[in-house]
Amino acid sequence: MFISDIKRVVDQVSRDRGIDRDVLIKALEEALRSAARKRFGNKADIEVQYNEEIGEIEVFQFKEVVDTVVEPELEISLKEGRRLDPDCELGDSLGTKMDTTTFGRIAAQSAKQVIIQKMKDAERDAIYAAFADRKGELINGIVQRLDRGDIIVNLGTTEGILPVRDQVPREGYRRGDRVRALIMDVLYETRGPQIVLSRTHSSFLIQLFKTEVPEIAEGIVSIMAVAREPGVRSKIAVSSNDSDIDPVGACVGMKGSRVQTVVQELRGEKIDIIPWHVDSAKFVCNALSPAEISRVIIDEENRAMEVIVPDDHLSIAIGKKGQNVRLASKLTKWHLDVISETKYSQAMRDGYDSLVSLPGMSISLADSLYEMGFFSAEELSKASAADLAQIREMDPTKAEALIAAAAAAAMAPRAAEEALAPETEAAPAAEQEAGASASPAGPPDPEEGVRLAGASDAPEAGG
Repeated sequence: MFISDIKRVVDQVSRDRGIDRDVLIKALEEALRSAARKRFGNKADIEVQYNEEIGEIEVFQFKEVVDTVVEPELEISLKEGRRLDPDCELGDSLGTKMDTTTFGRIAAQSAKQVIIQKMKDAERDAIYAAFADRKGELINGIVQRLDRGDIIVNLGTTEGILPVRDQVPREGYRRGDRVRALIMDVLYETRGPQIVLSRTHSSFLIQLFKTEVPEIAEGIVSIMAVAREPGVRSKIAVSSNDSDIDPVGACVGMKGSRVQTVVQELRGEKIDIIPWHVDSAKFVCNALSPAEISRVIIDEENRAMEVIVPDDHLSIAIGKKGQNVRLASKLTKWHLDVISETKYSQAMRDGYDSLVSLPGMSISLADSLYEMGFFSAEELSKASAADLAQIREMDPTKAEALIAAAAAAAMAPRAAEEALAPETEAAPAAEQEAGASASPAGPPDPEEGVRLAGASDAPEAGG
């Protein structure tokens, strides 16, 4: 045979490449079958099998015993057949072992190409099988090269890719650096499996905590929700099914050792660990810590909350560039609108005054409407006569009149704004630019910042 000591070669390649031994043997059998057909023609009846005892792949050619040979590739005469087997009869099929060294150089080269291709296919399948069930796991690798911003990572038996979109901003890597990442996906491609990695996904943070916190790995402490702005700040909500174990303390560790290990892996990303609570309002209050919360107004229908905080805690609740409230919104999956107590009180007073100023409205009636949840003329304008039927001495006619008056009062400010709009549009562009450039470059109005933060803090899907 043109490959010496085939058994040793199969065992070594199987061990080094991680390819199943049977797959390699089948590849060799097919390669020799292809070489034999090139040597003796496609019509030849060839059978190839691996002999485990002698460690050799044997090739047999079968021919039918006939009186008159018409096709030498398929037939053998009775006289020649009895030289091989004295007991053969007409119609028998005789197999003769072939000398593979006679296949020739071209046949051997063809067999080599088949073996190489089959080994590549087998290696690709073996790598895919090894990684297909490891999605969501952490893996360590070494940076091999950079490709248009993507990082190619050597994972030992194969390569992984860390795309630009899955890299933490401001993290830099050079060739030879060690990198730890999450296996996001395993793609089966013709050129070989592609292992897609990520360092920005929320599951990467979860897996890091599972590695560092035994209580999480054992299932005693659970991570209920994660909100992350990679490289900047993250919030995780944790709970414990054992009353004797504090979930936050377990994640922080002695003198912060556990959480600091995670922070170091994330290159200084700040992590807020908060206790999860089944009550949504309490959970939101925890998520906005360290800010103190005065009260929470819940809108179940729109899954929104209005969070009122003391004036001196407003900036803490919002965070730098709205980061705290934005992460809290993603974590809790509630739309959060944070306002100060002063502004809330003023808004409530203005709403009450708008009720009192309606025609036919008395103080006692305004108080009754206020207790029912109608805090302003605008909210009253959206009510129906049936909604007001619970109020004493309220008949349908009076209810309709109050609602109509409330609607007219609510429309008045809008009409005034629309009337002023043409004048604003007609203002010279140069004058508007001069006013903008002349304004001082001081800090923005904090109240304006609250409204902007609240408007943009709707939780993202799957956040």
